[in-house]
Amino acid sequence: MSARAALALMLSLPLAAPAWSAAPGSAAPQFSLPGRDGQVALAAYRGKHVYLDFWASWCAPCKRSFPWMGELQKRFGPSGLVVVAVDVDATRADADRFLADVPAGFTVTFDPAGSVARQFAIKGMPSSMLIDPSGQVLYVHEGFTKSTPQAVEKHIEQALKK
Repeated sequence: MSARAALALMLSLPLAAPAWSAAPGSAAPQFSLPGRDGQVALAAYRGKHVYLDFWASWCAPCKRSFPWMGELQKRFGPSGLVVVAVDVDATRADADRFLADVPAGFTVTFDPAGSVARQFAIKGMPSSMLIDPSGQVLYVHEGFTKSTPQAVEKHIEQALKK
């Protein structure tokens, strides 16, 4: 079974509880995942805005989004934004190959079982959301096109002004 097919199957499995709704105003599910430099917990970023992105090595739009997310971190990090990317590849080696080709200038975590992706009811790659300092979802976006940076940055700028 291919990694893409395994992910599709994994994300389609029913949850024990009703699926979380990624609607603005909802509380983001808490998680802790291994990162490149140790465990990464969403709760550690309370008090900051978080741009949370779900990605996979086989996702072509993800390759285009990574350089932009690195720029987001550089540009808005001093104002309190943290970019956190959650990899959903079944094997770390696939993610490591991707990261060797497309370096990440932001926090990267690994969710090979897809448990956090299921918590967030992720349906496609890339999927992202902007979370406010109290842990509430402000904005949700799926995919990455030419217009994505402008749309997302507008929401980030508005959020950081509050």
